[in-house]
Amino acid sequence: MRTKEIDELPYMLNANEVADILGIARNSAYTLMHSKGFPTIHIGRRMVVPKDKLIKWIENQ
Repeated sequence: MRTKEIDELPYMLNANEVADILGIARNSAYTLMHSKGFPTIHIGRRMVVPKDKLIKWIENQ
């Protein structure tokens, strides 16, 4: 998958989508999603990142 336009992305992003957006490997995305300060939401065993929070996180880096 190649990155879509931001407005075409789903509101909640999975690790594959985060990896694609950031241009990193999926394993690196999982590591990032487990790191403190990254806007990950845990729903049971599933991890997702709200699109707007990811955009804010990118802008603050």
